[in-house]
Amino acid sequence: MEHVEKRMGWEVAREFEEAKPSIMQRLKPDRKALMAAFWGFAVFFAVFLISCWLAGNPFEGTGRVSSEIVKANGWVGTNNWTIFWWIVGLAILLEFLDASAGMGYGAAMTPLLLVLGFDPLQVVPAVMIQQATAGIVGAFLHKEFGNVEWRLKPMSEPIKLWLIIAITGCITVSLSVTAVYAIFKVAKVWIKLYVVILLLLMGATMLVRSNKDRPYKPMKMLGYGALAAFNKGVGGGGYGPVVTVGGLLSGVPVKSMLAVTAISEGTVCVFSIIVWLALAIGGGITIDYLILPSMMLGSMVAAVAAPYAIRVFPEKMWKWVVPVYCCLLGAYSFYKIAPALLQKLAG
Repeated sequence: MEHVEKRMGWEVAREFEEAKPSIMQRLKPDRKALMAAFWGFAVFFAVFLISCWLAGNPFEGTGRVSSEIVKANGWVGTNNWTIFWWIVGLAILLEFLDASAGMGYGAAMTPLLLVLGFDPLQVVPAVMIQQATAGIVGAFLHKEFGNVEWRLKPMSEPIKLWLIIAITGCITVSLSVTAVYAIFKVAKVWIKLYVVILLLLMGATMLVRSNKDRPYKPMKMLGYGALAAFNKGVGGGGYGPVVTVGGLLSGVPVKSMLAVTAISEGTVCVFSIIVWLALAIGGGITIDYLILPSMMLGSMVAAVAAPYAIRVFPEKMWKWVVPVYCCLLGAYSFYKIAPALLQKLAG
Protein backbone atom coordinates (compact mmCIF):
# COMPACT_ATOMS: atom_id res chain seq x y z
CA MET A 1 0.00 0.00 0.00
CA GLU A 2 1.34 3.41 -0.95
CA HIS A 3 2.20 5.59 2.01
CA VAL A 4 0.37 8.93 1.97
CA GLU A 5 2.17 11.66 3.86
CA LYS A 6 0.00 13.42 6.45
CA ARG A 7 -1.07 16.90 5.37
CA MET A 8 -0.23 19.31 8.19
CA GLY A 9 -2.05 22.44 7.03
CA TRP A 10 0.86 24.68 6.10
CA GLU A 11 1.79 23.06 2.80
CA VAL A 12 -0.45 25.54 0.95
CA ALA A 13 2.11 28.35 1.29
CA ARG A 14 4.90 26.23 -0.18
CA GLU A 15 2.63 24.95 -2.94
CA PHE A 16 1.56 28.50 -3.79
CA GLU A 17 5.21 29.61 -4.06
CA GLU A 18 5.97 26.63 -6.28
CA ALA A 19 2.97 27.34 -8.54
CA LYS A 20 3.87 31.05 -8.76
CA PRO A 21 7.65 31.20 -8.29
CA SER A 22 8.14 34.93 -8.95
CA ILE A 23 7.13 37.83 -6.71
CA MET A 24 5.30 39.51 -9.60
CA GLN A 25 3.20 36.38 -10.20
CA ARG A 26 2.20 36.25 -6.54
CA LEU A 27 1.56 40.01 -6.47
CA LYS A 28 -1.17 39.82 -9.11
CA PRO A 29 -4.43 39.19 -7.22
CA ASP A 30 -6.94 36.59 -8.35
CA ARG A 31 -10.71 36.82 -7.82
CA LYS A 32 -10.52 34.89 -4.52
CA ALA A 33 -7.93 37.31 -3.10
CA LEU A 34 -9.94 40.35 -4.23
CA MET A 35 -13.12 39.03 -2.59
CA ALA A 36 -11.21 38.26 0.61
CA ALA A 37 -9.80 41.79 0.70
CA PHE A 38 -13.31 43.19 0.13
CA TRP A 39 -14.72 41.25 3.10
CA GLY A 40 -11.73 42.23 5.23
CA PHE A 41 -12.36 45.91 4.49
CA ALA A 42 -16.09 45.42 5.09
CA VAL A 43 -15.58 43.98 8.58
CA PHE A 44 -13.15 46.74 9.54
CA PHE A 45 -15.52 49.39 8.19
CA ALA A 46 -18.38 47.91 10.23
CA VAL A 47 -16.24 47.96 13.39
CA PHE A 48 -15.18 51.52 12.52
CA LEU A 49 -18.84 52.61 12.40
CA ILE A 50 -19.47 50.90 15.74
CA SER A 51 -16.40 52.61 17.19
CA CYS A 52 -17.74 56.01 16.04
CA TRP A 53 -20.94 55.25 17.96
CA LEU A 54 -18.97 54.14 21.04
CA ALA A 55 -16.84 57.30 20.94
CA GLY A 56 -20.02 59.31 21.65
CA ASN A 57 -20.44 57.56 25.05
CA PRO A 58 -23.81 55.95 24.24
CA PHE A 59 -24.40 53.98 27.43
CA GLU A 60 -23.55 53.76 31.11
CA GLY A 61 -19.99 52.64 31.66
CA THR A 62 -18.67 54.90 28.91
CA GLY A 63 -17.59 58.52 29.40
CA ARG A 64 -14.97 61.10 28.55
CA VAL A 65 -11.94 60.47 30.80
CA SER A 66 -10.14 63.66 31.85
CA SER A 67 -6.79 62.93 30.20
CA GLU A 68 -4.34 65.65 29.15
CA ILE A 69 -5.63 65.49 25.55
CA VAL A 70 -9.24 65.83 26.67
CA LYS A 71 -8.41 68.80 28.90
CA ALA A 72 -6.41 70.49 26.12
CA ASN A 73 -9.41 70.24 23.78
CA GLY A 74 -11.93 71.41 26.40
CA TRP A 75 -13.90 68.15 26.23
CA VAL A 76 -14.16 67.43 29.98
CA GLY A 77 -17.76 66.52 30.79
CA THR A 78 -18.77 66.38 27.09
CA ASN A 79 -19.25 63.68 24.47
CA ASN A 80 -17.11 65.52 21.89
CA TRP A 81 -14.59 63.51 19.87
CA THR A 82 -12.65 63.67 16.63
CA ILE A 83 -10.49 61.60 14.28
CA PHE A 84 -6.84 62.00 15.30
CA TRP A 85 -5.15 61.74 11.90
CA TRP A 86 -1.70 61.27 13.39
CA ILE A 87 -3.05 58.20 15.25
CA VAL A 88 -4.46 56.97 11.91
CA GLY A 89 -0.95 57.25 10.44
CA LEU A 90 0.61 55.46 13.40
CA ALA A 91 -2.01 52.70 13.20
CA ILE A 92 -1.24 52.11 9.51
CA LEU A 93 2.50 51.78 10.19
CA LEU A 94 2.36 49.77 13.41
CA GLU A 95 -0.44 47.45 12.31
CA PHE A 96 1.38 46.63 9.07
CA LEU A 97 4.55 45.82 11.02
CA ASP A 98 2.56 43.86 13.61
CA ALA A 99 0.54 41.83 11.10
CA SER A 100 3.52 41.12 8.84
CA ALA A 101 5.97 40.19 11.63
CA GLY A 102 3.55 38.90 14.28
CA MET A 103 4.39 41.52 16.91
CA GLY A 104 4.73 45.14 17.93
CA TYR A 105 1.38 46.98 17.80
CA GLY A 106 0.50 47.00 21.49
CA ALA A 107 4.12 47.14 22.62
CA ALA A 108 4.74 50.33 20.61
CA MET A 109 1.33 52.03 20.41
CA THR A 110 0.32 51.78 24.08
CA PRO A 111 3.34 53.47 25.73
CA LEU A 112 3.51 56.07 22.97
CA LEU A 113 -0.11 57.17 23.44
CA LEU A 114 0.27 57.22 27.22
CA VAL A 115 3.34 59.46 26.96
CA LEU A 116 1.46 61.79 24.59
CA GLY A 117 -1.27 62.45 27.13
CA PHE A 118 -3.95 59.77 26.82
CA ASP A 119 -5.29 57.79 29.79
CA PRO A 120 -4.94 53.98 30.09
CA LEU A 121 -8.76 53.73 30.07
CA GLN A 122 -8.68 55.35 26.62
CA VAL A 123 -5.74 53.34 25.26
CA VAL A 124 -5.90 49.76 26.56
CA PRO A 125 -9.54 48.91 25.65
CA ALA A 126 -9.08 50.48 22.20
CA VAL A 127 -5.89 48.47 21.57
CA MET A 128 -7.64 45.26 22.68
CA ILE A 129 -10.59 45.83 20.32
CA GLN A 130 -8.26 46.74 17.47
CA GLN A 131 -6.07 43.68 18.03
CA ALA A 132 -9.09 41.38 18.37
CA THR A 133 -10.52 42.61 15.06
CA ALA A 134 -7.15 42.51 13.29
CA GLY A 135 -6.43 38.99 14.59
CA ILE A 136 -9.75 37.48 13.53
CA VAL A 137 -9.85 39.21 10.14
CA GLY A 138 -6.15 38.37 9.65
CA ALA A 139 -6.80 34.66 10.25
CA PHE A 140 -9.46 34.69 7.49
CA LEU A 141 -7.21 36.63 5.08
CA HIS A 142 -4.21 34.36 5.67
CA LYS A 143 -6.36 31.40 4.61
CA GLU A 144 -7.79 33.13 1.55
CA PHE A 145 -4.38 34.45 0.46
CA GLY A 146 -2.84 30.95 0.63
CA ASN A 147 -0.63 31.34 3.71
CA VAL A 148 -2.30 28.67 5.87
CA GLU A 149 -5.01 26.01 5.85
CA TRP A 150 -7.64 26.03 8.60
CA ARG A 151 -9.26 22.58 8.50
CA LEU A 152 -11.48 20.93 11.13
CA LYS A 153 -11.89 17.41 9.67
CA PRO A 154 -9.28 16.10 10.00
CA MET A 155 -8.04 18.90 12.22
CA SER A 156 -5.06 20.70 10.71
CA GLU A 157 -1.99 21.51 12.78
CA PRO A 158 -2.57 25.31 12.67
CA ILE A 159 -6.01 24.74 14.30
CA LYS A 160 -4.41 22.57 16.99
CA LEU A 161 -1.73 25.17 17.65
CA TRP A 162 -4.35 27.91 17.90
CA LEU A 163 -6.31 25.92 20.51
CA ILE A 164 -3.15 25.13 22.51
CA ILE A 165 -1.98 28.76 22.53
CA ALA A 166 -5.39 30.40 23.02
CA ILE A 167 -6.65 28.17 25.85
CA THR A 168 -3.31 28.31 27.64
CA GLY A 169 -3.25 32.08 27.11
CA CYS A 170 -6.71 32.79 28.51
CA ILE A 171 -5.93 30.81 31.65
CA THR A 172 -2.45 32.23 32.18
CA VAL A 173 -3.34 35.87 31.54
CA SER A 174 -5.89 35.65 34.38
CA LEU A 175 -3.43 34.03 36.79
CA SER A 176 -0.47 36.27 35.94
CA VAL A 177 -2.22 39.53 36.81
CA THR A 178 -3.24 38.18 40.22
CA ALA A 179 0.15 36.64 41.01
CA VAL A 180 2.34 39.59 40.05
CA TYR A 181 0.20 42.55 41.06
CA ALA A 182 -1.92 41.22 43.93
CA ILE A 183 0.43 38.78 45.66
CA PHE A 184 4.08 39.57 44.88
CA LYS A 185 3.61 43.26 43.98
CA VAL A 186 6.60 43.36 41.63
CA ALA A 187 7.72 46.84 40.50
CA LYS A 188 6.68 47.54 36.89
CA VAL A 189 10.20 48.45 35.79
CA TRP A 190 11.45 44.92 36.60
CA ILE A 191 8.52 43.37 34.73
CA LYS A 192 9.29 45.50 31.67
CA LEU A 193 13.02 44.65 31.88
CA TYR A 194 12.16 40.96 31.98
CA VAL A 195 10.01 41.29 28.83
CA VAL A 196 12.77 43.24 27.02
CA ILE A 197 15.46 40.67 27.84
CA LEU A 198 13.14 37.88 26.70
CA LEU A 199 12.50 39.62 23.36
CA LEU A 200 16.21 40.13 22.72
CA LEU A 201 17.12 36.54 23.66
CA MET A 202 14.40 34.98 21.50
CA GLY A 203 15.15 37.26 18.52
CA ALA A 204 18.88 36.55 18.75
CA THR A 205 18.28 32.80 19.06
CA MET A 206 16.10 32.82 15.96
CA LEU A 207 18.70 34.83 14.01
CA VAL A 208 21.45 32.35 14.87
CA ARG A 209 19.26 29.42 13.85
CA SER A 210 17.39 31.05 10.95
CA ASN A 211 18.86 28.75 8.28
CA LYS A 212 18.37 25.55 10.25
CA ASP A 213 15.37 23.28 9.82
CA ARG A 214 13.83 22.35 13.15
CA PRO A 215 11.72 19.27 13.87
CA TYR A 216 8.06 20.05 14.55
CA LYS A 217 7.36 19.86 18.30
CA PRO A 218 3.85 21.25 18.94
CA MET A 219 3.83 20.62 22.69
CA LYS A 220 6.54 23.26 23.08
CA MET A 221 3.79 25.77 22.34
CA LEU A 222 2.19 25.00 25.70
CA GLY A 223 5.20 26.64 27.31
CA TYR A 224 5.52 29.46 24.79
CA GLY A 225 1.77 30.15 24.91
CA ALA A 226 1.81 30.36 28.71
CA LEU A 227 4.93 32.54 28.69
CA ALA A 228 3.40 34.90 26.10
CA ALA A 229 0.17 35.26 28.07
CA PHE A 230 2.15 35.85 31.26
CA ASN A 231 3.90 38.73 29.50
CA LYS A 232 0.54 40.09 28.27
CA GLY A 233 -0.91 39.95 31.75
CA VAL A 234 1.97 41.54 33.66
CA GLY A 235 3.36 43.98 31.12
CA GLY A 236 0.75 44.54 28.42
CA GLY A 237 3.21 43.54 25.67
CA GLY A 238 5.52 40.73 24.63
CA TYR A 239 2.74 38.37 23.50
CA GLY A 240 3.24 38.34 19.73
CA PRO A 241 7.05 38.03 19.79
CA VAL A 242 7.05 35.03 22.13
CA VAL A 243 4.28 33.19 20.29
CA THR A 244 5.70 33.91 16.83
CA VAL A 245 9.37 33.21 17.52
CA GLY A 246 8.42 30.31 19.83
CA GLY A 247 6.48 28.75 16.97
CA LEU A 248 9.42 29.11 14.61
CA LEU A 249 11.71 27.49 17.20
CA SER A 250 9.12 24.69 17.49
CA GLY A 251 9.42 23.92 13.77
CA VAL A 252 6.36 25.75 12.38
CA PRO A 253 6.86 27.39 8.94
CA VAL A 254 6.93 31.17 9.28
CA LYS A 255 3.94 32.07 7.08
CA SER A 256 1.63 29.68 8.90
CA MET A 257 2.98 30.76 12.27
CA LEU A 258 2.14 34.40 11.53
CA ALA A 259 -1.43 33.28 10.82
CA VAL A 260 -1.58 31.26 14.05
CA THR A 261 -0.25 34.25 16.02
CA ALA A 262 -2.94 36.48 14.50
CA ILE A 263 -5.85 34.27 15.50
CA SER A 264 -4.35 33.40 18.90
CA GLU A 265 -3.78 37.02 19.90
CA GLY A 266 -7.21 37.90 18.55
CA THR A 267 -8.76 35.23 20.79
CA VAL A 268 -6.91 36.41 23.91
CA CYS A 269 -7.91 40.01 23.16
CA VAL A 270 -11.58 39.00 22.80
CA PHE A 271 -11.29 37.39 26.24
CA SER A 272 -9.77 40.62 27.60
CA ILE A 273 -12.56 42.73 26.01
CA ILE A 274 -15.19 40.63 27.79
CA VAL A 275 -13.43 41.31 31.11
CA TRP A 276 -13.26 45.06 30.38
CA LEU A 277 -16.96 45.18 29.42
CA ALA A 278 -17.93 43.27 32.53
CA LEU A 279 -16.06 45.81 34.66
CA ALA A 280 -17.66 48.73 32.81
CA ILE A 281 -21.21 47.35 32.96
CA GLY A 282 -20.74 46.45 36.62
CA GLY A 283 -19.82 50.05 37.36
CA GLY A 284 -16.24 49.33 38.34
CA ILE A 285 -14.66 51.56 35.67
CA THR A 286 -15.54 54.07 32.97
CA ILE A 287 -14.17 53.30 29.49
CA ASP A 288 -13.46 56.06 26.98
CA TYR A 289 -13.48 55.02 23.30
CA LEU A 290 -12.17 58.41 22.13
CA ILE A 291 -9.31 57.04 19.99
CA LEU A 292 -10.92 53.80 18.80
CA PRO A 293 -12.27 55.26 15.49
CA SER A 294 -8.80 56.57 14.60
CA MET A 295 -7.20 53.18 15.32
CA MET A 296 -9.78 51.26 13.30
CA LEU A 297 -9.52 53.66 10.35
CA GLY A 298 -5.74 53.16 10.12
CA SER A 299 -5.93 49.41 10.69
CA MET A 300 -8.47 49.03 7.89
CA VAL A 301 -5.68 49.47 5.35
CA ALA A 302 -2.74 47.78 7.04
CA ALA A 303 -4.49 44.68 8.40
CA VAL A 304 -5.54 43.71 4.87
CA ALA A 305 -2.26 44.67 3.18
CA ALA A 306 0.05 42.77 5.58
CA PRO A 307 -1.29 39.21 5.00
CA TYR A 308 -1.10 39.91 1.28
CA ALA A 309 2.53 41.01 1.65
CA ILE A 310 3.24 37.72 3.44
CA ARG A 311 1.70 35.88 0.47
CA VAL A 312 3.80 37.84 -2.05
CA PHE A 313 7.29 37.69 -0.53
CA PRO A 314 9.10 34.35 -0.15
CA GLU A 315 9.19 32.31 3.04
CA LYS A 316 12.96 32.63 3.41
CA MET A 317 12.68 36.43 3.61
CA TRP A 318 10.24 36.28 6.54
CA LYS A 319 12.64 33.96 8.41
CA TRP A 320 14.93 37.00 8.69
CA VAL A 321 12.31 39.75 8.99
CA VAL A 322 10.61 38.28 12.07
CA PRO A 323 13.68 37.83 14.34
CA VAL A 324 15.30 41.10 13.20
CA TYR A 325 12.11 43.00 14.01
CA CYS A 326 11.90 41.17 17.35
CA CYS A 327 15.40 42.38 18.25
CA LEU A 328 14.64 45.94 17.11
CA LEU A 329 11.45 45.93 19.16
CA GLY A 330 13.40 44.73 22.20
CA ALA A 331 16.04 47.42 21.71
CA TYR A 332 13.34 50.12 21.37
CA SER A 333 11.61 48.84 24.52
CA PHE A 334 14.89 48.91 26.45
CA TYR A 335 15.46 52.51 25.32
CA LYS A 336 12.02 53.44 26.66
CA ILE A 337 12.53 51.86 30.09
CA ALA A 338 16.20 52.86 30.54
CA PRO A 339 15.50 56.13 32.49
CA ALA A 340 13.17 54.36 34.96
CA LEU A 341 15.62 51.47 35.30
CA LEU A 342 18.55 53.80 36.09
CA GLN A 343 16.42 55.66 38.61
CA LYS A 344 15.45 52.40 40.29
CA LEU A 345 19.04 51.19 40.44
CA ALA A 346 20.13 54.53 41.91
CA GLY A 347 17.67 53.98 44.73
